Amino acid sequence: MTEAAAEPGHAHQNHVRVRARARWARTAARLTGHADLARTRARAARPLKAAARRASRLPPTAWDALPATLLLLNVATTRAPHELPVAVAITAALTLPLLWRRRAPRTVFAAVATAALVQWLVDVQLPADVALLVALYTVAATSGRRGTLVAGAVVEAGALLACLRWATGGAFLTPFVAVTALAVAAAVLGVNVRTTRAYLAALEERAARLEHEQEQQARLAVAEERTRITREMHDIVTHNLSVMVALTDAAVYAQHRSPDRATTAMLQISETGRQALTDMRRSLGILRTDEPDAQRHPPPGIAQLASLADQMGAAGLPTRLDVHGGHAHIPATAQLTVYRLVQEALTNTLKHTPAGTRATVRIHCAAATVTVDVTDTGPRPPQPAPTTAAVVVPSGHGIPGMRERSAAYGGTLHAGPLPDGGWRVHTRLHLDSAGAPPA
Repeated sequence: MTEAAAEPGHAHQNHVRVRARARWARTAARLTGHADLARTRARAARPLKAAARRASRLPPTAWDALPATLLLLNVATTRAPHELPVAVAITAALTLPLLWRRRAPRTVFAAVATAALVQWLVDVQLPADVALLVALYTVAATSGRRGTLVAGAVVEAGALLACLRWATGGAFLTPFVAVTALAVAAAVLGVNVRTTRAYLAALEERAARLEHEQEQQARLAVAEERTRITREMHDIVTHNLSVMVALTDAAVYAQHRSPDRATTAMLQISETGRQALTDMRRSLGILRTDEPDAQRHPPPGIAQLASLADQMGAAGLPTRLDVHGGHAHIPATAQLTVYRLVQEALTNTLKHTPAGTRATVRIHCAAATVTVDVTDTGPRPPQPAPTTAAVVVPSGHGIPGMRERSAAYGGTLHAGPLPDGGWRVHTRLHLDSAGAPPA
C-alpha cells in the first residue's frame, strides 16, 4: 500500500524535473541565439567601422571632389548625346569650384552663382544646382552676417528666376518655398558651424590664457617661496652664528680662569648648533620622518621668546622680556613673524654693540594687533656729517627682511637710533588683514 501510494508522487516529481530541464534548455537556446546574433552583427559591422576609419583619414579636398565626380557621372549617363557637351560643361563649372571652397569661399560662391546664371540663360536644368547650396553653406560658415545675407539674397534671386522659368503646371509657390527652405537650412547650418567654431576657439584661447596665468602664478609662488626660505635662512644663520661666536669668545676667555663656565659655554654652543640645524631643516621642508619627535616641534612663537632671551643673555647680551596680553589667539604664522623680528633685532644688537649693552623686548598682544618694541642701551651712534641728510643705517639684509615680514601683516617697521643713545626697532602687526593695514 505504501509503495503504491509513493509511486504517483515519484512520477509527479520526475515530471516536474523534466519540465524544468526543458525550460532551462529553451532559455539557454534563446541566450545562445542572442549571443550568436550579437557576434554576427559585430562581425558584420567590422568592415563598416574600418571603412569609416579609413574615410575619416581622407583629406577635405577628397570629400569636396566626391560630389563633383558623382554629378559628372550622373550627367554622362543620363543625358542625350547632343545635350552632353553643354551639360558636362555647366556641371563642371558648378561643381569643380567647390574644390577651393575652404580657401576662398566668397570667390567660389561667386563662380558657382555665375555658372548658375549661365545655366539659366541657356535653359538647361541640372542636378548640379545643389552646388549653390554648398557654396552658400561655406560662406555662412566662414563669413560674417553681412556676407551670409548677401549670399542668401543671391540664392533667393536665383531660386525665384528658376521657379519662374521651370515651374511645371503653373505651380510656382510650392517649388519656390521648397528651394527657399533648402537655402535657409544651408545658411543656418553654416552659421551654427561658424558659431560653434568661434565658441571652441574662445574656449581654447581661454584655456591657453588660464594655463599661462597658472604658470605665472606658479612662478610667482616659487619666487615667493624662495624669498621666504632665503629670509628664514638669513635669520637662522645670522642669529645662531652670532650667538655661537659670542659663546666661543666667552669660552676661550674663561677656559683658564673658570673651566666650569667654559664647559657651560661650549655646551650652549653645541645646543645652539643643533637648534640651527633643526631650524634649517624645517625651513627647507626636508625634515626626515625618521628623526626624533623632539626635533619636529612647531615653528617658534611668542612662547619661545623667553628661551631666546636666555640664549642672548648667555651670549653676553642681558635681555629683559615683557609680554602683555594673551597670545593664544594669534596665528602661528604671525607668532613666527614676531619671533623672527625679535631674533633679528637682538642679533643686530649683539653684533654691533659693545659689552655691557642691555636689551629690552616689549610685546603687547591685543585682539587685532601685536606690537613689537625692541630697544637696547648701546652707545649713541656718531652724528652724520652736515652734508648728509639721512641717518646712516647699517647695511645688510637684516632690516630689509624685517620690513618685509612686517609689511606682510600691514605693519610699518621703524628702526633707528634713540635720542639718548641706543637703538630701537618698533612695528605693529595687524592680524585682521595680512597684506594691508585695516582701513
